[in-house]
Formats: sequence, structure tokens, C-alpha cells
Amino acid sequence: MDMNTRLSTIRQIAITVSDVDVALKFYRDVLGLAFVFRAGPNLAFLNAGGIRLMLSTQQGAGEVGKNSILYFAVSDITSVHSSLVARGATNERAPQLTAKMPDHELWTGFLRDPDGNLVGLMEERK
Repeated sequence: MDMNTRLSTIRQIAITVSDVDVALKFYRDVLGLAFVFRAGPNLAFLNAGGIRLMLSTQQGAGEVGKNSILYFAVSDITSVHSSLVARGATNERAPQLTAKMPDHELWTGFLRDPDGNLVGLMEERK
């Protein structure tokens, strides 16, 4: 296995919630996670010790509370995504620019595991 396509670092975990405002109050105010940013009414991000927690309403398949996604940090999302698909992962969405942050661009791409669960790849490009 090529060392450049071995995944090891989880950078973000997505949690599907019924109401982002309610969930944000819980994770921020009750659990004490640091608020990072919001991207519209149905998307909020918090910091859990260096791992980003993404709160979002149901988007596509899945049910509230049953649709979490592991996001792995990679340094070259296009080549890693292609390599993993070539090794047998099912492509869900090719890498694309997701958000322009003040100091970097956030790129994401998605694969599916054998049970159909989403696996996210993310690259923070300077």
C-alpha cells in the first residue's frame, strides 16, 4: 500500500441532527466545545480538541442520529481519492472546493464503504 494513500488522521466528524440551533447549544454550551463557524442555517462547526465536529441537518440518505461521517485529512485529495477508488472504494463524489476560508480553501470528496456508509476526505489548501 502506498504510504501517501494510507488514511490515519480523522479531522472531522459529521453528526446529523434535527435542528442545528438546538444541537449547537448542546455541543457548545452544555459540552463546552469551542465554536468555529457557521455555514448557513443548517451547518455549524465546533472544535473538539483539534477534531472538527460538523452539525448538519439530514442531507440525502440516512436518519437523524444514524448518519455520522468520518472525515480523513489528506494532503493531496485528488490523487488520494483516485488511488482509493482504484483500490476498490466506491466513489460518491469527486473532490471539489467546498468553502473558501480566510487562510485556506477547504476541499472535500466522498467514498462509500461496503455497507454504503460515507467516508469523507478533506484537504485544507493554503
